[in-house]
Amino acid sequence: MTDPREALRSVFGFDEYRPGQREVMSALWRHRAALAVFPTGAGKSLCYQLPATMLDGLTLVVSPLIALMKDQVDFLRERGIAAARLDGSLTATEAQAVRAAMRNGDLKVLYVAPERFANELFLADVCRTRIALFAVDEAHCISEWGHNFRPDYLKLAQVCRTIGAERVLTLTATATPEVVHDICRGFGIPEAAAIVTGFYRPNLRLLTTPLPAGKRDAALLQRLAGRPPGSAIVYVTLQRTAEIVASYLNARGLSAQPYHAGMDADSRNAVQNWWTASDQGIVVATIAFGMGIDKASVRYVYHYNLPKSLESYSQEIGRAGRDGLPAIVEMFVCPDDVPTLENFVYGDTPTPESVRSLVDDVLRRKETFEVALSEWTVEHDMRELVLKTALTYLELLGVIVQGTPRYAVYRLQPLTGSADIVGSFPGKPGEFVADMLRQCWKGKSGRARWWTLDAAQAATTLNVDRKRVVRCLEVLRDQGLIHLQAEEVRHTFTVVESSCHDPEAIAADLIERFTRREAREIERIRQVLALATHDGCQVNALVAHFGEMRAEPCGHCSWCETHVPASLSPRSIGGSLDSRIKVGALRDLVAAHPDALGSPRQIARFLCGLASPATTHAKLRSDPMFGCVEGYPFAEVLAWAEAGITRRHATSRGATRP
Repeated sequence: MTDPREALRSVFGFDEYRPGQREVMSALWRHRAALAVFPTGAGKSLCYQLPATMLDGLTLVVSPLIALMKDQVDFLRERGIAAARLDGSLTATEAQAVRAAMRNGDLKVLYVAPERFANELFLADVCRTRIALFAVDEAHCISEWGHNFRPDYLKLAQVCRTIGAERVLTLTATATPEVVHDICRGFGIPEAAAIVTGFYRPNLRLLTTPLPAGKRDAALLQRLAGRPPGSAIVYVTLQRTAEIVASYLNARGLSAQPYHAGMDADSRNAVQNWWTASDQGIVVATIAFGMGIDKASVRYVYHYNLPKSLESYSQEIGRAGRDGLPAIVEMFVCPDDVPTLENFVYGDTPTPESVRSLVDDVLRRKETFEVALSEWTVEHDMRELVLKTALTYLELLGVIVQGTPRYAVYRLQPLTGSADIVGSFPGKPGEFVADMLRQCWKGKSGRARWWTLDAAQAATTLNVDRKRVVRCLEVLRDQGLIHLQAEEVRHTFTVVESSCHDPEAIAADLIERFTRREAREIERIRQVLALATHDGCQVNALVAHFGEMRAEPCGHCSWCETHVPASLSPRSIGGSLDSRIKVGALRDLVAAHPDALGSPRQIARFLCGLASPATTHAKLRSDPMFGCVEGYPFAEVLAWAEAGITRRHATSRGATRP
């Protein structure tokens, strides 16, 4: 099919393009690249689904949203388009079938998460496949200046070039002008191919309601019980808050379910399916909910807790009224939420000691080396995402070059006898297969036999390149002789030779980057409060954040309805830090666990209930003092820790200081 309008009608059932879609299609054909910045629900998905029906080759869609993958695969299959997804929820047999369909050219659209490109088997398959279109959803994650920077996204631009993609399309619902520039620069998209349709939603009544924490439950109940019928989402920050608020609503006769990352996949899917099918269901959810779910008739979105940024807020309220009908979005503005949001930010900033330790470790390495990030997270006390970010910074500074991650261990399940496997390859190839299979150690997992192979060790024993061992496994898998699973990923890095690598200067640069990032994230929280108290049209202030300027007041926000700026109630945290912290016991803990509590920031994280790899490894999360000042501003707790617990302990005993 060569006419996009014909495909639009016959395949998707639409008579007309939605705003921006025609321009994106034109950019893909003219420039072979495009950026689509459309509000949530404005039709971004069609921008790659429609070209997929017209182009020879595979459309590869990169998205972190499993819900989007599932819904869109079903949507495309219903329209006769061969589509599939590869994610961790698939069984080994299902995943193998998808990879086989990709290799055989039987797929038109394949959805994967960005982390999938860390799989060397998958990357090898992709490099042997014609990629007609490489589509990257949630593309704002590539920007270091964005609200949700992810190192895996920063590498997607290089992946696009490596696999020889013929066209690239990036998509996002939230991008400031600065982030738009970053996306275009990273993927080589001409400025003329960046299509931004605007963020103004005339059908959303935007309300901001300041109130104390203790009055939120009653206010939410009053809103939900007194409303006309319609589906609702209540956004909260913490998993336990989702459980508590859903129980509160259910006990008062409303149909509500919690949804958060702590639930197992089956439970989350059950809640999602229930809510999607209901016209009055209420889901109380952390921010993961709603991303990629195609439900146009959401009438209400309430923020029980403050959103972490205007970008997140815009994306979350964008899930209401996608059918164009009136919808209400209301944010309860409570300053008590600020410390919790700030703590998430502060908890991801590594200590200077951790950064210096990582830099020294990297520079001690010779040439190319492999490492398991799970080991480094504990050794350097950084969460994995933070560690990946630090390594990405080192790559940007020219200190290291990251190679394709490799798997240390492969598990294979023979689907026929060993003699039949070897007999499928006459002569020398069969001898090599036999030699390789002898390197496996065998075990049982339920009724299925699984063998384990250390690829590097086998290559050394057989005196061959490791790539030959892996390629042999791929051939056995492709011919249906084995099921194959890869485990224990090892990340590969090469230290760039330089006589001018200064460990102190490099560490100082990384520390400065993390410090700036922390300040930006804290400022994002301040921007949310500023919107709530803005003396002017709040809708205009919100869209202006994304570069859209409106002259006339919207007429449907809290300020336009009252012409009175909101004022915030004071924060309600009682008691001094000294009264809440048992200084002597803390001092003993610090002495016993110097790796986990050796710096003021580590102590502050521990006291605020922010786990780190080192505290988890030391089993300190079960200590009674863990989280004893949860809810206090992290900056205050950090300042308290920096003042020195040894001095406080001495003072509390009445000791005389010199």
